[in-house]
Amino acid sequence: MNNNDRLLRLRYAVDIKDQDLIRAFELGGMTVTHEEVSAMLTKEKETRPDEDNIYLKPINNHVLDSFLNGFITLKRGPQKNKSEVGVAPRSKEIKYINNILLKKLKIALFLTSDDMLTIFAEAGVYPSKGELGAILRKEGHRNFKPCGDKYMRNFLKGLGICYRAEENR
Repeated sequence: MNNNDRLLRLRYAVDIKDQDLIRAFELGGMTVTHEEVSAMLTKEKETRPDEDNIYLKPINNHVLDSFLNGFITLKRGPQKNKSEVGVAPRSKEIKYINNILLKKLKIALFLTSDDMLTIFAEAGVYPSKGELGAILRKEGHRNFKPCGDKYMRNFLKGLGICYRAEENR
């Protein structure tokens, strides 16, 4: 699963419109056009079966991290004690993007750990509170656990199920 897949699945799960995507990138400190966003979400027509999905405009970890920072600001509003709007400090290297994605979605969508366990359960995955806590820990902590693509896929699937069920009420 690559970053374009993550963004596409997140967009579907919480029904993010193109304008909101562009706004989240801007709030995260990146300027993108509507065409660039479309290219990020469009798969190339011809790919070999042994390859992952290939998109017209690949997204690296820092671009996805910038989007997530902007998404937090979009959903929660700007921080009151910050002078610069939407510009968060960048880490040097991002190894575990799935862990960062889960943490930032938890913040942006006002989720508790119990909410996250419910979302996982909707997709048929049942991590314990301890496992979830290990995934949400800071890299380098002795109990840190990397979040695999399977967990991430199932979380986004469950998020879509929960969000759309909430929307239909």
